[in-house]
Amino acid sequence: MNRYPRDMHGYGPIPPKANWPGGAHVAVQFVLNYEEGGENNILHGDGASEAFLVDVLGAAPWPGQRHANVESMYEYGARAGFWRLHRLFTEAELPVTVYGVATALMRAPAQLAAMQEAGWEIASHGYKWIQHKDMTPEVEREQIAEAIRLHTVATGERPRGWYTGRSSLNTVDLVSEVGGFAYISDTYDDDLPYWRVHQGKPHLIIPYSLSTNDMRFVTGPGFDNGEEYFQFLKDSFDCLYAEGEAGSPKMMSLGLHCRLVGQPGRYQGLKKFVDYIKGFDKVWIPTRLAIAEHWAAEHPYVAPEVIPSQLDKADFVTRYGSIFEHSPWIAERAWEAEMGPANDTAIGLHFALRSQFRMASEEERLAVLRAHPDLAGKLAAAKRLTAESTAEQASVGLDALTDGERQKFTMLNTAYVDKFGFPFIIAVRDNTKASILEAFETRLTNSTEEEFAAACAQVERIALLRLKAILP
Repeated sequence: MNRYPRDMHGYGPIPPKANWPGGAHVAVQFVLNYEEGGENNILHGDGASEAFLVDVLGAAPWPGQRHANVESMYEYGARAGFWRLHRLFTEAELPVTVYGVATALMRAPAQLAAMQEAGWEIASHGYKWIQHKDMTPEVEREQIAEAIRLHTVATGERPRGWYTGRSSLNTVDLVSEVGGFAYISDTYDDDLPYWRVHQGKPHLIIPYSLSTNDMRFVTGPGFDNGEEYFQFLKDSFDCLYAEGEAGSPKMMSLGLHCRLVGQPGRYQGLKKFVDYIKGFDKVWIPTRLAIAEHWAAEHPYVAPEVIPSQLDKADFVTRYGSIFEHSPWIAERAWEAEMGPANDTAIGLHFALRSQFRMASEEERLAVLRAHPDLAGKLAAAKRLTAESTAEQASVGLDALTDGERQKFTMLNTAYVDKFGFPFIIAVRDNTKASILEAFETRLTNSTEEEFAAACAQVERIALLRLKAILP
């Protein structure tokens, strides 16, 4: 058994209807990352200076030393950039979600008061603005708890949203285990919220984005100026708005930093984008908490009836061992091979089973072909078909043939088996009685090699139709 933990499927080709308020075609969400005063600094007990997301070319941590230039750039964000952005959003009366680093909020009484007076949502951005990838789960768990405690002290209430940012592989699981959050945002894997189950409990994920994040002003390839930034935001918005207009509304997240887009030349690109989207009627501009509450109401978590990749072997083979006629070994091999969330749909599980069929020896595949019954043959008359075959043959009336039709099928079955050594196989649900007879006569002219390939393809098609009848 080899289970692949990453979900490469998601919503698939048909995402759910977001049903944004007012029939909006897109939800545009502004996030202000408040990190100034929470970054790496030996004043904060860290081992080195900060080097991430600053305008110092080639910045690197300085072990045991303060970095005056980097510190002053973070100070610019608190002293000047924050207030420029605050004026923009309060004058435009636009909701904002703040990702607040707990230690940064504790060092920003005036900025925090302004956030709260404006009615902005303040979500947690962790205890400190530092890297978590090498932390043990125990240490990170302690930092999550301390972030919640300090956030509550600073703001007067527990955070309802979470985003670490410089996260570890354990972050989403650890935050889920703490619980009490309306959403978690440490993923970048979708344009819509979705439910993620951890230890049997569902948690709402509202994915974030780094493509529309102003961090690209100081990372490469990135934005050279405010005009490039505006054009990228505009193109992203136009694409998502058009998709929403066509019936598939999505979400657009903009990540902002006081020390980055708070700089005048960059700020102009953001302001231009804010002015641009004001010209559209079907735009919803919420906080992330508002998105979470909307999604929970419109799309509450519904536990799937069965998750194939999570079944034990016996249950898996019981459920899917007959998908390939009388060949449970295919299901057994699929269960033992790599499977994951992408295999939990009809198409995904069919891929896993079909792969084992295709990797089998020619003798094994021939045995699968021979395990199929004749169409309208003796087994059908004796009611000895599998439930799947019985339903399939009945769907086109092969269980109610006239004497003349039965005689013709018997003659064709005999001729086919005599020539190829296995029964004639066709996905009857794709056909009618007449088209089956026509295919019978046409395929009798094939070579053995051609017909072996044709029969195997039909076996795979039958398996897919069977799975589509029982799985999403």
